[in-house]
Amino acid sequence: MNRIACLFLIVLLTSCNYFEKQRVNADDLLEEQLRTFNWNEVDMYPRFSNCDSIIEKEAGKICFQNTLLSHVNSYLAAQNIVVSEDVNDTIWLQLIIDNKGVLNIENITLKPETQFQIPEIDSLLRQSLKQVPKIEAATRRSQYVTTAFELPVIVKIN
Repeated sequence: MNRIACLFLIVLLTSCNYFEKQRVNADDLLEEQLRTFNWNEVDMYPRFSNCDSIIEKEAGKICFQNTLLSHVNSYLAAQNIVVSEDVNDTIWLQLIIDNKGVLNIENITLKPETQFQIPEIDSLLRQSLKQVPKIEAATRRSQYVTTAFELPVIVKIN
């Protein structure tokens, strides 16, 4: 009987943890949610102040891209670019807008002929984007998030 009492006492002492509830840390829960939802889908794309009145998500994206393209094209048109042959190219800018609204160029893709005809095109594009108006970052679940996208810039010089 003494052995049964000892065994019962051991089981009783080791099973106390069975009834304890585990507490969930709010930071751990948030971190888990951040890992599970799709960061490629945002609730609102980045925007300039002139696009604030647009409510629809896709229309806001188009407004942002058109405003950005308009700014780049205006800057390039104001430059005195001289070429020896016609240039007709679509330059792809891979851009990142961080969660604070800061715009960065990740990559510029263009034809070698364009680079040869306009050797300063890289610096001109970078300079044009340094002078864009303030950008409000994209949002996801009411949090500002970093987004990446490609912007086509058509360069046609005769």
